[in-house]
Formats: sequence, C-alpha cells, structure tokens
Amino acid sequence: MIHSVYIHIPFCKHICSYCDFCKVLYDSSLADAYLDQLVLEVKEKYQHEEIRTIYIGGGTPSSLTLAQLQRLFTIIDSFQLAADCEITIEANFDSLTEEKIAYLSQKVNRISLGVETISSKLQSVIDRVELQTDIRKKISLLRQYQINNINLDIMYALPGETLADVEADVDFLLSLDVPHISAYSLILEDHTLLSLQKPKLISEELDEKMYRLIETKLEKAGYHHYEVSNYAKPGSYACHNLVYWTNQYYYGFGVGAASYLPGKRITNSRSLTKYLQGIKDYEQEIITNQDAIEYEIIVGLRLASGIDKQAFMKRYQIPLSACYAYQSLVEKGLLEETKNHVLVTKSYQYVLNEVILQFLDTKIANKCLE
Repeated sequence: MIHSVYIHIPFCKHICSYCDFCKVLYDSSLADAYLDQLVLEVKEKYQHEEIRTIYIGGGTPSSLTLAQLQRLFTIIDSFQLAADCEITIEANFDSLTEEKIAYLSQKVNRISLGVETISSKLQSVIDRVELQTDIRKKISLLRQYQINNINLDIMYALPGETLADVEADVDFLLSLDVPHISAYSLILEDHTLLSLQKPKLISEELDEKMYRLIETKLEKAGYHHYEVSNYAKPGSYACHNLVYWTNQYYYGFGVGAASYLPGKRITNSRSLTKYLQGIKDYEQEIITNQDAIEYEIIVGLRLASGIDKQAFMKRYQIPLSACYAYQSLVEKGLLEETKNHVLVTKSYQYVLNEVILQFLDTKIANKCLE
C-alpha cells in the first residue's frame, strides 16, 4: 500500500548557486497555473489510500503567496489523512512571513528550513543571505504559533571553509534548540552556477574532520545520529524520510517528482513548460525483485539501525543472509550484526558508499535476486 506523498513546488525567490533541484524563479501567474495542473495530477493518480506522511518540497514552497498556499492545502485536504499524519513543508526564512506562519500552523506539524551557514564569507560562495537575527526571530514566531517540530539544514565542506566555521555553525544551531538537524556535505552538481565557477574544494581529510566534529557536538548535545546525514532528539525522527530509508512506496506529484509504486518508479518530466501544458512526459522504470532488494540495501544501510532482518524476510520471503554473504564484512569490522539488524559500524559510516558497494558485491546467485 502507498501511504506517503511528496509534492514538489519548483518556485524560488532566489536561485542558490549550488542547487540542482528542479526549480525556477517565482512568477505569480506561473504558480497559479502550476497549482491548476497539480490538482489534475492528484485526481488522476491518487487511489484514495490513507496517507500517513506528506512532504512539500522544492524549490521553496514558502515562496507561494498566502492565497496560493491556501490553494495548495485545498489539494492536500483532498487526501484521506491519517489522524497522526506528519505534514512537512520546506521554507526559507526570507519568504516565511508571520501571516504565512499563522496559516501554516493550522495545516502542518513539521517545518524544514535551510540555514546552511551563518558565515557571511561562505554565504557569498553559495549565494545565500541568512541573518542570524532573522533566523532567531522566525524560529521564535514558529514556536509562538505552536510549530515546534523544526528541522534545520546545515551545509559543510564549502570552498574555503574551516573547522572553526563549521563549529560556529553548529554552535548557532544548538543555541536554537530545535529537535532535528540535517547536515550535508557539499556535492558540486553539474550545470549549477557554483560548478561553472570551478571552485577549489576542500580536501577529503578535512571533509571527514568536519563530519566528525558535527557528529561529536550534536551527539554530546543529546541528538541521535540516526541516519548518515540526520540527527534528532528522542521522538523527533523524520517520519516521511524514514519512508525513503526503509524502501516504502510513495506518490510524487509535481514537475520532476518521482513516484515509487509496486513494481515501478515513475518520474515526471523536469520541464515546467510541459507540466503546465498537462504533459507529464514521465519516465518509467520497471523495478524487478533484484532491483527492490538492492535498493533496500542501499537505503537501509544509511540508517544507524541498519537493515531490519525480520522486515526483510517478511517483505521478500527469504533471509537476507541467503541473498548476500555479508559475514565477511562483519569479520572485517565494517558491519555489525545483531539478532534483528545488520548495520554499518559507526566508525565506517563516513565511508558508507564504499561499504555499500562491498556489501552488494557479496550477492549470492539464487532465485531471490531474479
């Protein structure tokens, strides 16, 4: 069954130099036309399942006007929502007015905001401006309107960044005392403005020191490093993102959005022009049993708890150990195995991708992977 929904809002007031997501500069008439098409797509695809998590991402959903946000939530109200449905919206501080916060407080129970860095030097590198005073003011307003489930993003390994810069960013986030923090190392994506500038990136050694610094400070402050890039206080895990990391199905609505459905993955065209014309022009990938199992490994090992062996057995009707001879990696110390889970050893989480590749290489040729 499908119990989760991702909705993509591609509009931004400003385009950051590092961003590779599907986005365009905000235009009111385009946004109105986009919402018209979003209504039609939901009516076409949604099969009236009970929805337990919704994530509204972008782009910058908060760039919509109040009236457009109201239209967006009319669409969301058309879903059959579970009583405890987690509804998350992404926002930027500059477009998050008190009027919008007051409205969103009636509609969402989680918000995700990008701080990235408080260093003015580094903000100029990634083409963002976030004032500490504005960040504190907006966080205070969110709490005033009872939106307390807040995630803040931080970005590190920026060109020219030092360990002291990272420590200052983490200390600032800790001073805000939010329940969830996401920390991402910069990936220089092709065709972004930052990649065209060909900046000198920091060394891998310094990148790892930054990763360890963030992990140490956040864990000391009571955050659980529950996923390779995510930290949460008890009871504040991102339920929607756990859908991805446990390889569950979900709908994706909007330009460039992907749906993961039984046996297939469908991705809408990234062309806003086509989407506004009602042409989804989507790509469809058939997901074989082998594909599903491999993806289960890739996303499951991102979690600190690792792969749930009982859930794997229930889903695929075969033990994980019958599909992969991963015991050699346990013996090397790359993996740990408990009664119910297989997980990446904490000291190797920084080189997670290498461990995943080695895990996949232990594949046993049998019918479970056909």
